[in-house]
Amino acid sequence: MSNLVSPAELSSLSDAGARILDVRFRLEKPDGHDDYLAGHIPGAVYVDLETELSTHGLPEDGRHPLPDTATVQTAARRWGLNEGDVVVVYDDYRGLAAARAWWLLRHGGIDVRVLDGGWSAWQAAGGAVETGEVTPEPGAVELADVSGDSLTIDEAAAFPASGVLLDVRAPERFRGEVEPLDPIAGHIPGAVNLPTVLHFAADGALLAPDALRDTFAGAGIAEGTPVAAYCGSGLTAAHTALALAEAGIDAKLFHGSWSQWSNTPGRPVATGE
Repeated sequence: MSNLVSPAELSSLSDAGARILDVRFRLEKPDGHDDYLAGHIPGAVYVDLETELSTHGLPEDGRHPLPDTATVQTAARRWGLNEGDVVVVYDDYRGLAAARAWWLLRHGGIDVRVLDGGWSAWQAAGGAVETGEVTPEPGAVELADVSGDSLTIDEAAAFPASGVLLDVRAPERFRGEVEPLDPIAGHIPGAVNLPTVLHFAADGALLAPDALRDTFAGAGIAEGTPVAAYCGSGLTAAHTALALAEAGIDAKLFHGSWSQWSNTPGRPVATGE
């Protein structure tokens, strides 16, 4: 079964009682609440990525550390989630933020899908738009451990010895030519660069599974290959995990990503191709 839904499929799921979550977030505008209030998919509940899908601590924890299960469960109950609910998540930027919600809820035992193409696809399809806040009755969902398939920094360091560790940032950041956000430029030794942008079609939707498999094959990944992904702060890598799942390939994530690695003294740094 696909992890994605089209706007038409979302309409049907919504009619059947699916819960819809709006996870608007961009680096240049982390708080998307005002955009949500101005217009969202009917029934969608706003999710704050910074406080409900991330935790925050020291620089060596990274910019968007993985929250614990209790934090996500408290948030999920605020969103109105109950046992057995089908959940659809979306955002307004290629699904990058929605993929973090997908990753956490999936490991928490929720039947969760991502709206392919996000808010733009919904608007292009002529979907209905609602304004204002949606405040559901609190839910009572019980989540399983959301940290499954998440790597520690030591596990990420060792991963290239047994599998493919993907760095999904832009090539110039991987090579160490520029670093706009973190204190050191470069990549984890042994990592392979495969930018997330390679997985998108022109309209912002994910490529078809066969095309995704071809792209991953170029990085030495096939079904059964141990693979893990990291990015700058652990968000974009979740989207690569979504693309891998659509290609039929399981993945692990290093959520601390380069922001944790580059802020941890003593970690080696590689540059170039």
